[in-house]
Amino acid sequence: MFRRVGIALSLLVAAAALAQAPQQHANSAILVNTYLPGNLIAGFGGLSGLEISSDGTAFFALSDRSLLFEGQFSRTEGIIIDALVRPPWQLRDSEGQVFRGKSGDSEGLALSETGDLLISFEGIPRLSLVPEKQPDQINLHRFPRPDAFRKMPENASLEALAVDGAGIFYTLPEDTHDGSDFPVWRFDGSEWDQPFSIPRLGPFLPVGADFGPDGMFYLLERHFALLGFASRVRRFTISGNQISAGETILETHPGEHDNLEGIALWRDDQGRIRITMVSDNNYFILQRTAFAEYMIP
Repeated sequence: MFRRVGIALSLLVAAAALAQAPQQHANSAILVNTYLPGNLIAGFGGLSGLEISSDGTAFFALSDRSLLFEGQFSRTEGIIIDALVRPPWQLRDSEGQVFRGKSGDSEGLALSETGDLLISFEGIPRLSLVPEKQPDQINLHRFPRPDAFRKMPENASLEALAVDGAGIFYTLPEDTHDGSDFPVWRFDGSEWDQPFSIPRLGPFLPVGADFGPDGMFYLLERHFALLGFASRVRRFTISGNQISAGETILETHPGEHDNLEGIALWRDDQGRIRITMVSDNNYFILQRTAFAEYMIP
């Protein structure tokens, strides 16, 4: 969830300047299209987590207000032309109580190959399982968390969440507030460990993650500047307790997209990897919900 202090003035300046900003890419990822679904149903906004089926049609989208949406894309020649979004499930604790305040700041979403759907929270850093979907609500199962989570910075903890092919979940804080690299935490369903960190590179901060169909770990990062949000995607190879140095495959200009926070990868019918991202509009009139889709040739 983006810090809202000063956002109104900054976005007004960004909107005025964006019209003259150059829209060029020096990336290996190529923009396919950007789709704006509009306000399809009440509450559809604040999206910070995204999971997409292997054929790029069905999706889950997570709002930072403890709402989980399920939907379907319609595509023509691989391009999103429409979206059907169903009424959301309200996330609740294991006792069926609605989350209050920062305890309901749901941010990361990951779906394993065996169907386990997990959610990470930022306000009170933790990981929870979606055990069963009721008609209009979900009572989450909360996993025990490491003591180190209690020391994570407020409003800068677990935004990114991803699961690999073996069903191991990976998460990391948005920031450390001391300029250090980003520690990656790993969860196998019962035990936590912290095997490695991802190098901090410039002003960008991690907000989303996913494992691609190539088995690589993709990290979505963002930076807020005068002209608006800039986004970056880096990819890494993870082998046991080691992670590669990383490669930047996408970096956008400030204002080119809105506040991209959710990321999901899949392979299209031509064998190309697609990167689909969704923006968090913060339920703010000057921002918008949009799906931005890129491909890796």
